[in-house]
Amino acid sequence: MISYDDFQKVDIRVGKVIDVQDFPQARKPAFKLTIDFGPEIGMKKSSVQIVANYKKEELVGTQLIGVVNFPPKQIGPFISEVLTLGVEDEAGNVVLLRPTKEAKVGSKMF
Repeated sequence: MISYDDFQKVDIRVGKVIDVQDFPQARKPAFKLTIDFGPEIGMKKSSVQIVANYKKEELVGTQLIGVVNFPPKQIGPFISEVLTLGVEDEAGNVVLLRPTKEAKVGSKMF
C-alpha cells in the first residue's frame, strides 16, 4: 500500500489537446499529442496508443487527464513529457480518462 502523502506526490492535471500528429515510427500505432496544461505547466508532448478508439480530428480541443511530474520518456525518435492516462476497453484498447464536464485547464486532481 502507499500512503496518501505518496499519492499527493503524483501531479495529475487536466490538459487540453492542441495538436495531434501521426507517429509512424512507434512500435504500436500511436499519436503524438501536444497538450496545454495551463500557465503553470505549459505545453507538453505525449505519445499515446489510442488510434483504435480515436480519430485525430476528434481529439483536438478535447480535455484529458495526465501525470505531469514523471521524467520524460524516449519513445523512438520522440520524447514523451507527460503520461496521458487511460484504461482498457473490452478489446484491450486504450480509452482516455477525461473530465465529464469542461474543467479548468491545468487544474490539479484531488
